[in-house]
Amino acid sequence: MTTTAVYDTKPYDYEYLAAAADGKPLRMVFHDFRLGAETARLAEGCGAVCAFVNDQLDRECLKTLAACGVRHVAMRCAGFNNVDLTAARECGLTVTRVPAYSPYAVAEHAAALVLTLNRRIHRAFNRVREQNFSLAGLVGFDLHGKTCGIVGTGKIGRVAAGIFRGFGMRVVAYDPTPQPEWAAAHGVEYLAFDDVLAVSDILSLHLPLTPDTHHLINAATVARLKPGAMVVNTSRGKLIDTTAVIDALKRGHLGGLAIDVYEEEEGMFFEDLSGEVLQDDEFSRLLVFPNVLVTAHQAFLTREALSEIARVTVDNILRGSCGEPFLPNTMLT
Repeated sequence: MTTTAVYDTKPYDYEYLAAAADGKPLRMVFHDFRLGAETARLAEGCGAVCAFVNDQLDRECLKTLAACGVRHVAMRCAGFNNVDLTAARECGLTVTRVPAYSPYAVAEHAAALVLTLNRRIHRAFNRVREQNFSLAGLVGFDLHGKTCGIVGTGKIGRVAAGIFRGFGMRVVAYDPTPQPEWAAAHGVEYLAFDDVLAVSDILSLHLPLTPDTHHLINAATVARLKPGAMVVNTSRGKLIDTTAVIDALKRGHLGGLAIDVYEEEEGMFFEDLSGEVLQDDEFSRLLVFPNVLVTAHQAFLTREALSEIARVTVDNILRGSCGEPFLPNTMLT
């Protein structure tokens, strides 16, 4: 029987992970707090830990886990920029992830953000609940005939491209490793990054966070955007320089911003802070703009995605416990 400490557990994590582990030689100990250097010792006696996007697996945390007897870090997400992989290797820790769960969940959420912000659905919903049936200030634009720029054509980016094509949009794309056969088959045109910025009415980001993509949307790239363009980010918060987009929103150069991720979301997203004062001034400033829409990292949150995340995570833990090969693209160290 393998014992795993599961950190940063929410009710849906418990539900889906417990179901995936049912009947298997796996015992899960659920914690609602995050994994970090201060909480790593609570994994004492566990062969594995299960972590999420805002857990902090730095060198100190990983050294403590290794000293406690942990040998496997199972990330229940695709991203791993919060894990010091070099330190993990030095500590003899295996790190796995869930490389893909439901590209449809994230791509469909990107489309939902576009539709909601463009047609002011969130504002209309609140008005009607207050018996205000005025249509003033709710004017949007037809997606049909406009241009959508997809930055990053991995699985999620390709699904998003198909969705926006379905609206009758011209779809252009940028990726360092383009897929011309896919593009030709689906009516997508690859362009240089600057050209995508210049022609897009909607720019949708579908990239991992790397040193090259950190603050990809910054003061210089925002200046090259088509005036009035909408930027959508369902990937990683640090792809966007918040200070730069706030300036562009204030000047009216940026027509709208729809984000499911935020560069300083740690300690804020996934938590109920409704009774507290937000300490992040830039995030508070974003919430003031009428043309900004924020959701709290929920793009992945569908039944199908949660089931697949749980299935692959449990499979990774069990394979690690008995020395079996991991599934392709799941092992990081």
